[in-house]
Amino acid sequence: MPYRRLGNSGLKVSALSFGSWVTFGDQIDTALAKDCLTAAAEAGVNFFDNAEAYAGGKSEQIMGQAIAELGWKRHSYVISTKLFWGINGDMINMRNTLNRKYLMQAIDGSLERLGLDFVDLVFCHRPDPDTPIEETVWAMSDMISAGKALYWGTSEWSADEIRAAWLIADKRNLHKPVMDQPQYNLLHRDRVEEEYARLYDDIGLGLTTWSPLASGVLSGKYVHGVPEGSRAALPGYEWLRDQVTDPEVNAKVSKLAAIAERLGVTTAQLAIAWCAANPRVSTVITGASSVQQVEENMGALDALAQLDDGLRAEIDEIFAS
Repeated sequence: MPYRRLGNSGLKVSALSFGSWVTFGDQIDTALAKDCLTAAAEAGVNFFDNAEAYAGGKSEQIMGQAIAELGWKRHSYVISTKLFWGINGDMINMRNTLNRKYLMQAIDGSLERLGLDFVDLVFCHRPDPDTPIEETVWAMSDMISAGKALYWGTSEWSADEIRAAWLIADKRNLHKPVMDQPQYNLLHRDRVEEEYARLYDDIGLGLTTWSPLASGVLSGKYVHGVPEGSRAALPGYEWLRDQVTDPEVNAKVSKLAAIAERLGVTTAQLAIAWCAANPRVSTVITGASSVQQVEENMGALDALAQLDDGLRAEIDEIFAS
């Protein structure tokens, strides 16, 4: 497992990481979570991603309980949470916000559910147009100073919003945002490759990217429809079905599958490896609802070793249009 610096920070994270979105609390209980976490750790994963909103807080509870039962030493892993949507219903000041009141209470709730004194990474899960960025920057910096998190960053913020936050922190001598967590895969590339292009050198932005398989479509499992038990078949994910069954997209996935077969890897492994091949990506967050899926995802390292410039150009040509 390669380890990469998180942007300009000194923290190193595994090139492939393990996240709990969709699975923990919806498909995975604590017993299975322990098995999946163990399989990921045995493959060299040291970063485990979570969020307050995942399964309404259950995801954090399950991950925290699983890690406690596994007896992992706190220094041996990097763990994150993300704050924005809230889990207190429609209560004013506690939903869809990055105001100081919400953030300072939300981090305490996450730590309680995780059973931890601090998280390594905390993200502002989405931008908040109703709260001044300076207020959010002060709150996040104070969170770091209080020892409740070690590094802070953003998720799906625009380049202008990230730069504004960084400049405020720089001017006020506050803790600066270190990383963003954007979606990045063969179907969603513009933000990472174009919009953020100057931020890597200008402010040392690191990336913990999510959805390398575009919610599963790049695995190839939807080429012939929606399999029972897949994410697109879950209640609440009806919005995903049209996307994963798009004939034009699946025609491209079939061509990707042919390249994967030549390399002796799965289509999913090749899609994940393509994301990890970008030197700007600190870590690619993978998800799984079984140990077998964890092991398959980690096999992307075999694909990564074979992914030279010629193959990347061939893949880019397939997805160019």
